[in-house]
Amino acid sequence: MAAGNEAQHSTPVYLGALLDDGEGATVTLAAGETRLVVHRAVLVAGSPVFAAMFRHDTAESRGGLVDVADVDGPVLRELLTYLYTLRAPQLASLAPRLLVAADKYGVASLKAQCEQQLAAGLTVDNAAATAVLAVRHCCPGLRQTAVSYIKGHTHRVMATQGWADAVRTQPEDIVQLSRMLAETSPESSPGPSAATQPPSGAAACHTPPPPDDAAVSRLRSLSQQERGRRLIEAAKQGAAEQLRELLAAGADVGAREEDGLRDSWTALHLAADRGHVAAASCLVGAGAEVDARSSWGQWTPLHWAAFNGHAGVVRLLVGASADPNARDRWGRTPLHRAAERGHAGAAAELLLAGADRGARDEGGRTPLDLARHNRKQELVDMLTQR
Repeated sequence: MAAGNEAQHSTPVYLGALLDDGEGATVTLAAGETRLVVHRAVLVAGSPVFAAMFRHDTAESRGGLVDVADVDGPVLRELLTYLYTLRAPQLASLAPRLLVAADKYGVASLKAQCEQQLAAGLTVDNAAATAVLAVRHCCPGLRQTAVSYIKGHTHRVMATQGWADAVRTQPEDIVQLSRMLAETSPESSPGPSAATQPPSGAAACHTPPPPDDAAVSRLRSLSQQERGRRLIEAAKQGAAEQLRELLAAGADVGAREEDGLRDSWTALHLAADRGHVAAASCLVGAGAEVDARSSWGQWTPLHWAAFNGHAGVVRLLVGASADPNARDRWGRTPLHRAAERGHAGAAAELLLAGADRGARDEGGRTPLDLARHNRKQELVDMLTQR
């Protein structure tokens, strides 16, 4: 038993040493001047975004060089250290940026640990920035904790430079936060110890469990049409485990929902439309066509993810080489769709992926024109920046 415990505790140290050693590493991650040589298997096991990137014939997969332009060197180093060791850093100053990186690359357990650190370190000066971060990156537990804290120190928080900066740079998030402050009472808000606890044990593992053999066996007895129908329903509900079982049973990953009255969509269209990151990742990993077109509007899954503001799905799809400049039947790109609805997070992901901000639709309108027409000021500011 003692030997087993010793091995368990030494494994993260050993894997962490592999990051520095570089032996057998095949991928180079670049963030500014920082270059880190890492093992592809670790990236694939730890991040659904990296997994999607390397499962397809992408430039990164062929060349082994990944430009991580939106993450600075120290944060990239900590992200990779976590992927190797599953140990979160205790550097409170890095927690906000590390949470953003963990969200971008789908490392849910690290994101949860960053939430916990931020919740434990709330102060009058950082409460506004923390709350806005939680709103923007969909952190319900941290958001509730920050809102409860601000409710208890409202006048002091609103007098800080942090609040003024948030109002100036992220007005839409402040509007949403203000609504929460008006609706939420501190007594009903969960504390950080409950809502922001990181998963432990089996839940901390990034690799999903294999499909249940008995369930797969039962599904194989169904007709291909019925398996396809169930695949579509599972994609709508974001039921990633059911998707894995159906795909293992031979369901067609390209099955479409056909009702004769509107567009026919693939399962990936439906997962993207509803913002189901895990389900979309499962489908992409099984070979779903990332640039599949709906039958009438000619929208790709990326169009739907952008139109509905699902930045996590946008990130996943462009990481799997979805075309950020695909045109629908009206000549509009996913960036047009994000801009017309005012979805800054989705637009930012598209711009990072090389979306053309000057693309014109059939009416000659650019994404900036649509943002201005619909009074989406944050998008206007974003699209006019160089």
